[in-house]
Amino acid sequence: MKKSLVYALMLLFSTSALQAHDTICDKDIQKLKKEIKKLKKELIKVKKHDAKDNLKLSADHRTAMDRIEYKSASGKKYKNNALLSNRFWIDLAYRPLSNTIFRAKLSYYKAYGATPLSPATHMPQRAMGYDKFDWVINENLTDGELRVREAYWLYYGKDLFGTGIDWTASLGRRPSTNGFLVSMRDDDKPNSPLGHTINMEFDGASFKLDLEKLSDINGMYIKACYGRGVSNAKARFSRDGADYSKEFGALKDVDLAGFIFVPYNDGQYEVMSTYYRGWNLPGFLDNSGDLKSLGSIEGAGVSLLIDSVGNGINATLDSMKLFASIAYSKTHPDSGKAMLGSGSDKSGTSYYVGANWDCLFVDDARVGVEYNHGSKYWRSFTYGEDTLIGSKLAARGDAYEIFWTMQINKAFSFQARWTKIAYDYTGSQGFFGMSGTPMSMTQAQKAGLDPIKDAQDIRLYLRYRY
Repeated sequence: MKKSLVYALMLLFSTSALQAHDTICDKDIQKLKKEIKKLKKELIKVKKHDAKDNLKLSADHRTAMDRIEYKSASGKKYKNNALLSNRFWIDLAYRPLSNTIFRAKLSYYKAYGATPLSPATHMPQRAMGYDKFDWVINENLTDGELRVREAYWLYYGKDLFGTGIDWTASLGRRPSTNGFLVSMRDDDKPNSPLGHTINMEFDGASFKLDLEKLSDINGMYIKACYGRGVSNAKARFSRDGADYSKEFGALKDVDLAGFIFVPYNDGQYEVMSTYYRGWNLPGFLDNSGDLKSLGSIEGAGVSLLIDSVGNGINATLDSMKLFASIAYSKTHPDSGKAMLGSGSDKSGTSYYVGANWDCLFVDDARVGVEYNHGSKYWRSFTYGEDTLIGSKLAARGDAYEIFWTMQINKAFSFQARWTKIAYDYTGSQGFFGMSGTPMSMTQAQKAGLDPIKDAQDIRLYLRYRY
């Protein structure tokens, strides 16, 4: 009886203690939940603050080896069997406001080792110019140089004047190289321009209207662009005339304006068109070496990209990107001057086709082929194209390219690329004066010249992106 009473009291005490403990735990848990909720609110505030104040950084490093070869009309060959290079980009992005972004790209790009010195430029100064040797360049107090590839503001607007149209505006040194179609062979996302006609660095502005909601057509937009390629302002402390005056010999401001219109883009089919006009284009009228403003030029192009030709047909067609593009250019020389060797308007055309697809034999690899052809008076703004033998899209003749790109892992990639240009006419890589005069190989040889007839570049690279 006594034992039963003791057990009963122990059980009652234990149950009461557990109930009390549960009550205490419930109170503590509720208190903890309130604290956690409060901390979450604070964390959200911190994240929002960081999203605005943090400067985002990313890196892109490419080490390449190019084997380049030129062949002249007479059969002479010029080679570099191992041109080694390092290209390093640092991308910066900063969002000071929810609808405004600042972007920049710093660039370092050079050949391995010291390049030859120019006696006319370097030898008389600075201890015969030897301070330019790579052996000591980072230990010397020399003039520093930082290359800024891009630096611009991008503003996102909503409901323009109550029309429901979304819009963007940008200002600064804009991303005007490696544009639509061209970016695929370089394994990059496309920048602003139509790469078939424009691929060069510019300072300027753009204004884009998103017409998809208004038209109910997938991806439709129009963009107006303006850029200045050359300013004729004098440098400060110039020897003749006031600082920054607009008296720089015969060369005027070189400006370019144009429109980009995308009538349709549903992710599989994309059409992009462009029209541009450039003023005061530079060139050489004689052998004096002085650039002069010669006239204006206009150009246009339209391109079609099919992203995934097939749909459940087979692995090759399902992964294939197929594109075609056609473009034209037309010069308008000023009175009494000549452009591309002629005092009258001259028109040129170019077409550009290509395809790339998943490699059948290696995972995470793609194969691509491209071809383009330019006519006698074709002239593009593709001086910034990343091909060491010169812009293939500027060729007055035929250009062929094959590339194979493998993604080793998330950060590393490898590419092997072969580019060949067969010129029908001279002046493909020239400016807009006498250096851009088209002559056939036979005409050039009769004039005592020995122009480049063929050029090719075999490139291997290893690339790291983070």
